[in-house]
This record gives sequence, structure tokens and C-alpha cells, in this order.
Amino acid sequence: MQILAYGVQTDERPLLESAFAARHELRCLEVTLDRDTAPLAAGHPAVSSSVNAELDAATLAVLAAGGTRLIAQRSTGFNNIDLAAAEKLGLTVARVSEYSPYAVAEHAWALALAVNRRLLRAATRTRDFDFRLDGLLGRDIHGMTVGVVGTGRIGTAFARIAHGFGTRLLGWDVAPVPACLDLGMTYTGLDELLASSDVVSLHVPLVPDTHHLIDAAALARMKPDAILVNSSRGGLVDSAALVENLRAGRLAGVGLDVYEEETGVFFTDRSIHGVTDDVLARLMTFPQVIVTSHQAYFTRTAVDQIIAATLRNVDDFAAGRRGENVLVPAA
Repeated sequence: MQILAYGVQTDERPLLESAFAARHELRCLEVTLDRDTAPLAAGHPAVSSSVNAELDAATLAVLAAGGTRLIAQRSTGFNNIDLAAAEKLGLTVARVSEYSPYAVAEHAWALALAVNRRLLRAATRTRDFDFRLDGLLGRDIHGMTVGVVGTGRIGTAFARIAHGFGTRLLGWDVAPVPACLDLGMTYTGLDELLASSDVVSLHVPLVPDTHHLIDAAALARMKPDAILVNSSRGGLVDSAALVENLRAGRLAGVGLDVYEEETGVFFTDRSIHGVTDDVLARLMTFPQVIVTSHQAYFTRTAVDQIIAATLRNVDDFAAGRRGENVLVPAA
């Protein structure tokens, strides 16, 4: 089967090509899939999209008109895909239902530790041979209260690391997870978790009920010296409200691997022309904020698992099988 893969990272490309070489004809593109780039897929029965693809009704219509029948997204999240439109157009949509939760959990802790110990500022200073400690005072993670918002596979992995640091664990989810209870986690309401936690880490999916879950009111409930980490989906946080809190001197640290308007910015080089998003630009001026470009998943282990699942999705479609990762058509 001929497949056009969009949004392929430089380090990802040889892994994709090697995995698909024996069974399918694969072309890789760096550009993200959207309504402007969708015509490139004409004649390809399958496309593979990245997490930042814009698969709205208009894009899907272009793909279907060009002969595409399968969309195999290389991510767990699928809030970027209009599933109803895909079904009307007769498209099959599959995703990667799971991959290494440790990749994201470890990166979330890397962000928390980096903002707590001011590592970005420290490293920049020492490169200039400035070895002062002014402004670099951090806190022990040991003994802190850590709030885990969403205790699925990634949230549980994050909690296990937190337990290793010797923290008190609070959790918020639709139902307690036995593995987290075994760690001593106490499940609470979201308001109590936010008010009590020294570190708050977000691990819930982006659905209508969780959009701007961390809004101005939620931020106001947090401790003024708390650390906020988001490695899930950008839309969970009201970014404008976050800027206002930081301007007011609240929050000791913020680590973001995702941003609600990241599409068209993350995974691209804007070093020459800069960004036109004033909120993102303002966020990155605060010394206690670290932003990474949706890289939490990007470990060799996780990428290998994502590619393997994507290949299974293509194989299942080619063989007329419905795999466990199919979103459309609905079962």
C-alpha cells in the first residue's frame, strides 16, 4: 500500500522507513497535514498524520477526493480530527492507543525539576563563566505535596516517580486507580488538590469538559509558590490567565511541553522570523517558565512503539481487519 506520512521528524524518518520497507511503499514529508498540504496525498490510499495535523472537515474532504481511505495518526490524542466528518466521507481513522507512559512522565518530572532548581538560568550563566548562585535557590521535592490531575497510565507513572522522591500524593480522576492507592495517594476534589499541592501535573485528555480546566479561577486556588506542569494537551490551560498570574508574581515555576495554539508553531523553526503569538511570546519571557516543543513522547522506546502500532494499523486495514486502534468507523 502507498502511504504518505506527514509531520515526520528528522530522527523519526529512518525508523519509519525501516519499519515499513518490507511491506508498504512509504513517503515521508516534514510538512504538517492540513487543508493546504492535503492535495499532496492524491493517489495515496493511506496517510499517516502527526499530532499537530489539522484534520477538520475541509482537510478530510480533500483527502477523500484524492483517493485516501485510511488516516493512521501517530499519536494517542485525536482531538484534532473531525471524526463525524471522517465517517460521513467513508474514511477509516486509527490512532496509537498507547505507548511508553514513562517517556511523558519522565519529561514532566524533568520540567518540574528544571524550573524548581532554575537549571536553564544556571546553565546559561555558567556558559558565560558567571558562577554566582544569586536567584537560583530551589526547594527539596522530598516532603512536598504533589497533585496528579488524571491518573491513567502516564499519571500513574508520574506518581510512582513522585513516590520515589518521598512526596505526599493527591490525585483527581473519575475513579481511583488501585496502583496509585498502593502508593499512598489520596483522591480529592480538584479544588482541594490545587489548593494543597506544591507541584501540580496535568495528565488528562483534552475533551470539552477539560478545556481550560486550569483557568483563572483554578490558578487562583493554587499556592502562590506552586509549580505547574502540563505535558498532556495545551488546551487544558487558559494561557492568557496563566500569563496574568505570572505577571502578578504567582507560581514559582511553570513547565509546558504543550500549548493551546501550538499548531503551526511547534515542530517548526521560527528562529529567524519569530512568533506572532503574543501570549506564547510573553510566557517565554518569564524566568520561571520553561517551554519545550511537544517532545515529552519523543524517546526511542516510545517512537518505536508508535511506529509499530501505526504499521499494525496499516496492515489491519490492508487485510480488511478492524484493529483495536480504529476510531472510525465506530464499532
